[in-house]
Amino acid sequence: MTSLYESFKELKKREIEGQDYRIRIDLKDEHVLVMAPHGGKIEPGTAEIVEAIAGHDYSFYSFEGLKAEGNSMLHIESHLFDEPRALQAVEKADIVITVHGQLDQKDAFVMIGGLNDGLCLEIKRQLEASGFQTRPPTEGLGGTDPRNICNRGRSKCGAQLEISRKIRDSLRTSRNQLQSFADAVRRAIRLCLASD
Repeated sequence: MTSLYESFKELKKREIEGQDYRIRIDLKDEHVLVMAPHGGKIEPGTAEIVEAIAGHDYSFYSFEGLKAEGNSMLHIESHLFDEPRALQAVEKADIVITVHGQLDQKDAFVMIGGLNDGLCLEIKRQLEASGFQTRPPTEGLGGTDPRNICNRGRSKCGAQLEISRKIRDSLRTSRNQLQSFADAVRRAIRLCLASD
């Protein structure tokens, strides 16, 4: 996805909060932050997935496109994502997980990337045990850039989930499947916190 904006400062000059985009943030456990930097109509379904993963325990952040059309222009690439409230939350978190929308509508899969190898492996295990297919990230979607928002927490390593459109659509229509997905990621978080 080509980005029109290379920073939140650029975006804010031309877009209106509350009309073109909104930011939802709920800080609970500051040690764990689950984020949808491209939520709302930018990458549909990602904000709902993040909210389900965060549940009542973990912190939640979502930057959401609200435009009637053309929301892809609000997409700030993950290594450039610098919205101030997001950065404040990320800098306090030990575990940062970002949820993104991959475009595939035919196949149901999740690509797991990021620099936290242990967390990524545990998320992969838990998702597969819950019946979700995973794949290695394709080029450019590995979440391995140290500047990627998922890798800018206190540990300097996080996880990035690229969820195919087919899975996102099914999670939007099945509350049980959404809960199963969220529970799998939450189990991975708990196991990683327990091992630290």
